[in-house]
Amino acid sequence: MKKILVLLLAVLIVCSLYTPSVCAAEFTDPVSAASAVLMDAETGKILFEYNADAALPPASVTKVMTLLLVFEAIAEGKIALSDMVSTSEHAASMGGTQIYLEPGEQMSVDELIKSVVVSSANDAATALAEFVCGSEGSFVSKMNERARELGMANTHFENTNGLDDTAENHVTSARDIAIMSRELMKHEKIFDYTMIWMDTVRGGTFGLSNTNRLLRTYSGCTGLKTGSTAKAKFCISATAERNGLHLIAVIMGSPTRDERNALAAKLLDFGFANYALFSDDGGAKEITVRGGVKNTLSLKCKSFSALVGKGDISKIEAVCELPENVSAPIKEGDKIGTVTYKNGSTVLGKADIVAAESVEKIGFFTLFPRILRWMLCAPEI
Repeated sequence: MKKILVLLLAVLIVCSLYTPSVCAAEFTDPVSAASAVLMDAETGKILFEYNADAALPPASVTKVMTLLLVFEAIAEGKIALSDMVSTSEHAASMGGTQIYLEPGEQMSVDELIKSVVVSSANDAATALAEFVCGSEGSFVSKMNERARELGMANTHFENTNGLDDTAENHVTSARDIAIMSRELMKHEKIFDYTMIWMDTVRGGTFGLSNTNRLLRTYSGCTGLKTGSTAKAKFCISATAERNGLHLIAVIMGSPTRDERNALAAKLLDFGFANYALFSDDGGAKEITVRGGVKNTLSLKCKSFSALVGKGDISKIEAVCELPENVSAPIKEGDKIGTVTYKNGSTVLGKADIVAAESVEKIGFFTLFPRILRWMLCAPEI
């Protein structure tokens, strides 16, 4: 019996030395929704899922993709925030939540984005779609194309806003919403809008109030988009950041707004309580150069991030692998070595160490002046 106890103790000690990179925490609260996902925005790691791939109506969370395409058009220089958009009859006819655009009314891209993000305005979303692609139909085709590119396997868009009355098979999944939310978050300008609580358009004459109540009730909330219809019930893509960890909690088909918000907050709490983001840039390094116009080469390590259990940050070891020296010529960006990040015996990943500058090979016309200077400056014997 004593031998068995000693053996069990030895096994426990060995297991404790080989901690996995992400702790095996489990979310055990009831899920008052048809589907839910918790994702780390930096790595895309799924921390919790419940019916994550069920194709369901997303209501106005659809606008995450609408906004993604708008911000990509801005990034590509196709449109600008200062551009003025003329409202079409079609855009003005949108029902549901709106800012009551009139046909022919002009509003800037900036104010239309604000109206979509803060007040979930369907008319503003359609006006932006038409401005980017010429028609809502062309924009919706682009939405579906972009969804395929992102690997959103359970998504089919039929409009820009998520209204039920114009869509028979307008669906996406909690996982797909997390994917497109993560992509939108790469455009950091979006947070200038998603974190607005109250604002105005039309020169201060029309008020906007954010539909995301978590902005006022959840510490670190950064956005992102709410939605609700009779068919979709209550949905949200809720984002929050604490200590460098940015999480995305997606809830679909919750019975009430309060239950939706409460579940999103519980999922975010779970993520922040159990996980942390390890980030490292490797620091500055140098290496000797042979046969170059310089004797040393500056190095830099490509940034590395990994999601780990909250208590594992201090356990992570960075192991550098570099040659003793390198031979010229060297181009900036050339791979020189690697850094391997480990948590005990678990390899979290690797990052390349690259040349931070170019070093040309030394030649006669470079070497001769050096020899001449040495001869002229050499002391007499």
